[in-house]
Amino acid sequence: MSVDPSVIAALEAAVAADQGNNALRVHLAGLLADAGRYDDALASAGFVLQRQPDDVDALLVAARAAGALGDHDRANAYQRLAVALQPVLQEPQRPLANPGSGSVPDTADELLGRWHTTQAAPEPEIGALTVPGMTLDDVGGMLDVKRRLDLSFLAPLRNPGLRAQFGKSLRGGLLLWGPPGCGKTYIARALAGELRASFYEVGLSDILDMWVGSSERNLSAIFDTARRNSPCLLFFDEIDALGHKRSQLRGGGSAMRGVVNQFLTELDGATNDNDDVFVLAASNHPWDIDPALLRPGRFDRAVLVLPPEREAREAILELHLRGKPIEPVNLDQIAAMTAGMSGADLALICDHATERAMQASMQAGTLRPITQADLLDAVADTATSVRSWMETARNYALFGNATGMYDELATYIKKHHR
Repeated sequence: MSVDPSVIAALEAAVAADQGNNALRVHLAGLLADAGRYDDALASAGFVLQRQPDDVDALLVAARAAGALGDHDRANAYQRLAVALQPVLQEPQRPLANPGSGSVPDTADELLGRWHTTQAAPEPEIGALTVPGMTLDDVGGMLDVKRRLDLSFLAPLRNPGLRAQFGKSLRGGLLLWGPPGCGKTYIARALAGELRASFYEVGLSDILDMWVGSSERNLSAIFDTARRNSPCLLFFDEIDALGHKRSQLRGGGSAMRGVVNQFLTELDGATNDNDDVFVLAASNHPWDIDPALLRPGRFDRAVLVLPPEREAREAILELHLRGKPIEPVNLDQIAAMTAGMSGADLALICDHATERAMQASMQAGTLRPITQADLLDAVADTATSVRSWMETARNYALFGNATGMYDELATYIKKHHR
């Protein structure tokens, strides 16, 4: 669709002058998508979703842009969430299981007869319950993160006698936070392997439902499943969107208040026993999480997952190039050039280098392996995805750190002059 560039330029100027105008920014995102500028459209819609994760219009634009860019998993996630958040006036009446035979059976035999001819309701499938095939030894680098995890979970678990003497409880949850693409889910899965526990991964789209009250029931069912499969590590991704600050939920956010309250109830284990259920969550925006979720007994421990250091970057590059036709290359040089990049950025570099080698092979009519030059060109063409996150996080770390939660991040920013 053709869009007058002057209109987009005027809207961009208006958005720059009024940063808090979400409606204007969503309108701009839609026009950018109409003009085929999908990267800019996704960035504009994402800016809104960082501040208001339940903005349906922004979710729809983000889904459209992500789909056009080929990121279909991300597009589907945005689309499902948008559908779940659509306002519903009234749930349609469901038909009787056996219409025409009377609303209430007269005898027990009639009731059993109806059950015999009616298919059983399927078991709800929420999230993914798996057995992890990895441990923290499979995670390259990240020594500080491993040390914190060992102190919080592993050491008390391995020493029950000492834990009892010190009165150390394993209750409560752990929050993994930091910039996107740095391996928070990977670390959670490895921790489940260390605990020899089932890994139960739950996303935002698994919980939110369009019917009033269904999201709360989904949460309850998720915790019940984790308890039945204990020992179990229950992992919530995008916890900032699920447990958003209730003080910031306005208008259509009233339904989300109930979800947050249900989440608090399940974490407290007031009506159920959460022993041997280890609750982990990941967040890119911990400053948006409701403070009640971070109090003692809930997500009272937090571990910052930063971009991988040099050793870890080399290990990540080697992993993503494994099994591909490649000349002898100097990955240490590539690792040195990619300081501050996330694991996802490094995977993208390997993909770009692979595409270059494939294109050269097609032009030559024979296999040409990946070379050092392919990797160097890919590094030059790949910008870090962490920079925009760091710019936002800097304000909280340096000027909004009253609780001391962001001390480690502030040290990292000052050390790396970010």
